[in-house]
Amino acid sequence: MNSNIKVLVIGGGFAGMTAALQLSRQGFEVDLVEIDAGWRSYGAGISLHGSTLRVLRDLGLIDRFLEEGFVSDGVQLRGPDDSVLVTLPTPRVAGADIPGGGGIMRPALAKILSEAVRSSSTKVRLGLTFTDIMQGEDGVRVSFGDGSSDTYDLVVGADGLYSAVRSKIFPEAPKPRFIGQSVWRAVLPRPEGIDTVTMWMGPKLKVGLNGVNKDQAYLFLTEDRPTNDFVPPEVLVENLRGLLERFPSPIIRRIASELSSEHQIIYRPLEQMLLPRPWFKGRVVLIGDAVHATTPHLAAGACIGIEDAMVLAEELGQGADVGSALAAFEARRWERCRMVVENSGQLADIEIHGGSRDAHAAIMQASMKTLAEAI
Repeated sequence: MNSNIKVLVIGGGFAGMTAALQLSRQGFEVDLVEIDAGWRSYGAGISLHGSTLRVLRDLGLIDRFLEEGFVSDGVQLRGPDDSVLVTLPTPRVAGADIPGGGGIMRPALAKILSEAVRSSSTKVRLGLTFTDIMQGEDGVRVSFGDGSSDTYDLVVGADGLYSAVRSKIFPEAPKPRFIGQSVWRAVLPRPEGIDTVTMWMGPKLKVGLNGVNKDQAYLFLTEDRPTNDFVPPEVLVENLRGLLERFPSPIIRRIASELSSEHQIIYRPLEQMLLPRPWFKGRVVLIGDAVHATTPHLAAGACIGIEDAMVLAEELGQGADVGSALAAFEARRWERCRMVVENSGQLADIEIHGGSRDAHAAIMQASMKTLAEAI
């Protein structure tokens, strides 16, 4: 067992929760600190690949996901007028009886994971983060905002796009970059006949729908934005309706006509960041958005962060020293995560510049095939 190895996970998002859960199950002594005292998860729906469902199966949480979320096979790409351009396959990598993709409300997935973490041996401390990290030969001394401190064998930075751990350990790291697109999201009743992930490809806009439970779907729309301007909350409904009305699709037109503030509309500029190797220094390692923040074009940001946590736990569980385990973790994750960040960027570039729909579909298909492979 690994009870003599003490791990601190900083950040209680999807990647951090998965790391804490899996490491504690493998016998590590794990502390999880999360700066939000309410441990809340913001946002609308989230699309998940079969590879994420595979991780949830391995965590023993797939039945909970199936109760709360939505699963389906395939991704259908349509023209702006409902004509079907291509249907991309989604392999059933989580098992023959589990469809190749799914969706769920972000707070619902966070609840599933947080309940599992709380039921594990993980010590959870909310409303708290670190104030200093000092590495020594035999461990990492971490000071916290409440005046306490402790020493750990490993610190895992899972604190997201604007990671304070990244800034501390890699002060010269690249900053997140606005890519010239934004995304609109909303939650609404699932339209009749929308039984899988469906996207409508317009000349300068892309809109999609994915189920998040048996009754609801979440809508996402990417819009070109040359500058990262603030959008006031009071114009969200009007602006999103105007964008949706550019599509001749009767399905999208009906959504536009019924859109209201009750549909949980969220607007977010899109940013990305890929930290060059190394992803660790000494006994501190970064995972998830802290090291490879991607845009949602492949719906794989949460996927690769959750996978990071599983691979990290697997390598540490091999019994090698911490340094060797971190090197093996990085070697296994670099190419897969680079592919997601860079291919997502290519898809955004095609959308912004009105590139080939065939090229767009080909990149999506190749990326989805790679994501279906073993981690």
